[in-house]
Amino acid sequence: MKLLLTDSGVTNTSIRNALVDLLGKPIAEAGALCIPTAGYGAPDADPGGPWRFISGQSPLPMTALGWKSVGVLELTALPSIDEARWVSWVREADVLLVNGGDALYLAHWMRESGLAALLPSLPDLVYVGLSAGSMVMTPRVGDDFVGWKPPTGGDRALGLVDFSIFPHLDHPACPENTTAAAELWAAGIGGPAYATDDQTAIKVADGTVEVVSEGHWRLFNTTSAP
Repeated sequence: MKLLLTDSGVTNTSIRNALVDLLGKPIAEAGALCIPTAGYGAPDADPGGPWRFISGQSPLPMTALGWKSVGVLELTALPSIDEARWVSWVREADVLLVNGGDALYLAHWMRESGLAALLPSLPDLVYVGLSAGSMVMTPRVGDDFVGWKPPTGGDRALGLVDFSIFPHLDHPACPENTTAAAELWAAGIGGPAYATDDQTAIKVADGTVEVVSEGHWRLFNTTSAP
């Protein structure tokens, strides 16, 4: 699996070029599945958010990038569907587009649905996360980003990468997400950590981690960073 972990979607040419590089073909030739699930888990969630993500009406560019096809994979529905059927959908897709919202709610349903266990077996699949859709890949989200509380407690996500992410750095809509706040968060996260703004993404392919940015970002805990 190849990862493009964005803060706010495919917001600039550099991130778009990174996506095309991971796909190995033009966006217009790639089939996508979008996963809206995280959008239902946030404390301030409303049904309009997932609809905007699915329909491409969101200001955060994901599903409206000009894909050959776009389907919807709702994780909460998968336990009631024949596993071979939905697994075939994922295996046939070129890319997963994963909505923001609540990272721990998303982690819970990725585990419950079986998708988390499937992903490591798909080396050619491109996973594009947006905010919580990116954070879910990390070992921990940190107490600052615990909204929905998992049955087991804690702030553990999936740990498919070995760094954590503090999103929306210095964003006017998130006045609490300052550089100073990111420094405090990173001090308690216990591992390498990135703070990213809406013009930044983290590309992971073949074990190599690369920051793709036309904005600003910070790397903390560099002694153990990738």
